[in-house]
Amino acid sequence: MIISHHDTNEKVFIIAELSANHNQDFELAKKGIKIAYEAGCDAIKIQTYTPDAMTLDIKSEIFKAGDIWSDEYLYDLYKRAYMPYEWHKPLKKYADELGIILFSSPFDKDGVNLLETIDVPAYKVASFEITDIPLIKHIALQNKPIIISTGIANLEDIELALQTCRDAGNANIALLKCTSAYPAKAEDMNLATLTDMQKRFDVEIGLSDHSLGLEAVISSVALGATIIEKHFTPDETIPTPDQEFSLTPTELTEMVNAIRRTEAMIGKVEYSDKSKKYARSLFASADIQEGELFSEENIRSVRPGDGLHPKYYEQIIGTNATQKISKGTPIQVKHIQI
Repeated sequence: MIISHHDTNEKVFIIAELSANHNQDFELAKKGIKIAYEAGCDAIKIQTYTPDAMTLDIKSEIFKAGDIWSDEYLYDLYKRAYMPYEWHKPLKKYADELGIILFSSPFDKDGVNLLETIDVPAYKVASFEITDIPLIKHIALQNKPIIISTGIANLEDIELALQTCRDAGNANIALLKCTSAYPAKAEDMNLATLTDMQKRFDVEIGLSDHSLGLEAVISSVALGATIIEKHFTPDETIPTPDQEFSLTPTELTEMVNAIRRTEAMIGKVEYSDKSKKYARSLFASADIQEGELFSEENIRSVRPGDGLHPKYYEQIIGTNATQKISKGTPIQVKHIQI
């Protein structure tokens, strides 16, 4: 696993994405960390930026936000969505005390430098930042695991981001399939890309999910995803910028449980005969006297599996019984005159 798991590296690494759902309320952010921990998530991810790190404060159509925020300018959206930098240290301390991993998506070098002061164990590159090669290089130089979302990326973008990390001496990289729409439609998910990404780039793969419901998450785990990231809100009664495509606390717990059940179902390659005792086998279907010929009238293939395999049926027909056999007795080799 790209990041040390609190339980076992064999399990899917589940990230609860707080994003802007802290609503610039420190206590709500702390509540979110506790909810993610109690839900059984492995990590909680925050976002580290200021409005000026994201865009310019210009009121023109070019700088309008899209999707569910289309009536806002980008700068204004980020101004009400960003997490104050002074929160990072106490929130990291609180997460450490609970025993849940806290890391972040930085959006400029200053954000990376801040995160280094609180010793985050990994970095996330957001989908829209995959083309910010100077930022990716700076992140890679910190020599920590990097998770990269690929929501807006074509093959060249992904290859360049990966090569930038490797050229900086950091090959500890995972790629997340992502559909950069909020919320994402089912027909736009294209989860088949997951397996292609793993083969093509030879890295750990996962899903950063913006769709509604849990179908995409479960399908991705079945396709081999080892990292799942999903937005959640600490309190569904409080309107927040990302509320529309975020799980409630109850749904977050349901997601974790569903992922763990899916893992158990996937299991390992096994061709089992654990229930073979209930399969068909050969039994005496009537009382048979010593020396009597076995026939279709006195032996049958029935359940359970205590007798000889049914494949011997035709070989046994016409041979003699070596002893008296009561109806309901499983036929054994000792009963057959060879």
